[in-house]
Amino acid sequence: MDTSLVERGQQWLENLLHLAGLPSSVSVEPNPPFAEDSCWITIDESGLTPEQIECLTGVDGHVLDSIQYLMNAILNLGQDPEKQGAFTVELDGYRLHRYSELKQMAEQAAEQVRQTGEEFELKSLSSAERRQVHTMLKGYEDLETYSRGHEPDRRLVVRLLKNES
Repeated sequence: MDTSLVERGQQWLENLLHLAGLPSSVSVEPNPPFAEDSCWITIDESGLTPEQIECLTGVDGHVLDSIQYLMNAILNLGQDPEKQGAFTVELDGYRLHRYSELKQMAEQAAEQVRQTGEEFELKSLSSAERRQVHTMLKGYEDLETYSRGHEPDRRLVVRLLKNES
C-alpha cells in the first residue's frame, strides 16, 4: 500500500479519536500475515477506560466496523484505483479474536458441506467478515462461496463446487 495513504490513514484515525475526546494514538502494520490485502491500524487502548473501549467497539463490533467503513470510504474517495487501499481498524484484540471465530466457522461450514453435500449459509456477518470468509475458503478447491440476499439480511453461502462434466 502507498506510504502516503498509510500515513493519511493513521492521521485520519488519530484526528477522529481526538475529536471524540479519546486520548489514544494508533500504530500501523502495513502487511499483517492474516490480512494480506489490508493495512492494519491498531488503536492503542492503554489510555482508554474499559467503557471507552466498549463504546468504540460497540455491540458485535458495529461501531468499530462503522469507523473502519468511514475510514476506507473517505480515504479512497476520488483516488485512482491503483492508489486505493483497504484499512482494518483493530482495538483491544477484537479483530484478532473475531478472525479466529470466523476461521473456525468457515472450517465447520466447509466440513459440514463436505459431509452432507448440501449448501450451508453463514448469517449475521458484516460485508468485511463475508470477504474474510470468502478469502479463507478460496483455497478449498472442492468448494465455492457466494453471497445471497440483500443487506441487512445478506448471507454467505458455502457449497460444493459443481463439476462441469
